[in-house]
Amino acid sequence: MTQSPGLASEWLRREIPVLGSTMSYVEAGSAGPTVLFLHGNPTSSYIWRHIIPHVAPLARCIAPDLIGYGQSGKPDIAYRFTDQVRYLDAFIAELGLERMVIVAQDWGTALAFHHASRNPSDMIGLAFMEFIQPFASWDAFHQRPQARELFRAFRTPGQGEKLILEDNVFIERVLPAAVLRALSDEELDAYRAPFPTPESRRPILRLPNELPIAGAPADVHAVSERDHAALRASTYPKLLFCGDPGALISPAEADRFAAGLHDCRLINLGPGAHYLQEDHPSAIGTAIRDWLGEITATTKASERAAA
Repeated sequence: MTQSPGLASEWLRREIPVLGSTMSYVEAGSAGPTVLFLHGNPTSSYIWRHIIPHVAPLARCIAPDLIGYGQSGKPDIAYRFTDQVRYLDAFIAELGLERMVIVAQDWGTALAFHHASRNPSDMIGLAFMEFIQPFASWDAFHQRPQARELFRAFRTPGQGEKLILEDNVFIERVLPAAVLRALSDEELDAYRAPFPTPESRRPILRLPNELPIAGAPADVHAVSERDHAALRASTYPKLLFCGDPGALISPAEADRFAAGLHDCRLINLGPGAHYLQEDHPSAIGTAIRDWLGEITATTKASERAAA
């Protein structure tokens, strides 16, 4: 148990054994509901560093590094979406997490949707942004044609390995290009640190190949379709953030998506691309805090009425 570098002194970084490897996470707060923060590719719990302080006074906040990311272990696995599910399931079981709010972005949303579809009674609420969904075609994927072509290259044997494993393009180009402000050297170094070698970058390479685009890969596409159907049928509170123009999700798409969900509030953060946590941490953190306060008050009122 150690204080996590770059985080407030009251935050603790912990590590637990998971499926023969280890998973690292930061924890803050104590009283109130559990809020699980799930990051995407190629980030880590670090991306929530300016958001959790807004939420911790009301909740127990837990932000894991997904397997292969951050300070978590890098076992010899394929790092497919199914692998991320297995390790996250085991992490949640190891910590004994049950009823909770999930806050997620990018591949963290795919994991959140999948957990929620299988454990709807565990969901107090879901806050999410720049989410993964089944994309009908490559034209439906991403707001920028240049990004579509780059992701096609990531999925092309030989090209993807060169770009991501050898040239470290996802860290050096994709990440900073999807943040509107300039990341500092310290921030970039924090994102670089888990991936110093081509071998260490295998998790980054795998996930672009798992994106459910035009029906492929078929297994991930099928799971994503089922998870989104469960999301549309769910009744727990939801909070959706979008940026303009966004990356995976435009403001217009976010508006249509929120309208198709039960109890979903949409917040347009203004100018933003993919890693909205880096451009709008205070707005995201305060909105989650206020929304969580409303959920908690409603739940307590319902419990009093039932009693």
